[in-house]
Amino acid sequence: MFSQTVEYALRAVVFMAGEPDRPMTTQEIAQHTLVPRGYLSKVLQYLSRAGLVTAQRGLHGGYCLARSPQQITVLDVVNAVDPVQRIHTCPLGIEMHGKNLCPLHRRLDQALAFIEKAFGESTIADVLDEPSQSKPLCRVSPDGSKKLPA
Repeated sequence: MFSQTVEYALRAVVFMAGEPDRPMTTQEIAQHTLVPRGYLSKVLQYLSRAGLVTAQRGLHGGYCLARSPQQITVLDVVNAVDPVQRIHTCPLGIEMHGKNLCPLHRRLDQALAFIEKAFGESTIADVLDEPSQSKPLCRVSPDGSKKLPA
């Protein structure tokens, strides 16, 4: 349902949120998120244009979140790279439908509205703080006793 670009952007932001004040190189983010480095560069540009990450040049440079994980929603990340496309008029171009969506397209738009609402209410901090046996981007040993490198 969501593009690979959205998946990659969410992985990158969640990873950076683990240490939000430390600049991280594209190589480091790519390695830990399993996102191809070249593609990640493109994703980071989208996130930067949307004001979600900043780039720092220099010896200890890299990318950082522009806001705290508590202030970035999942919807912010999705909309930065591949915005949710709501249905406002008949996708088939049927003139008599106009802005009066048929039952099928109205239901599809309602589902998209539900997704927008849920993602808009979920911060990146919420994702990291949610109780779970598996943490985002962390591999855990089969017995659950220790974290293995990603």
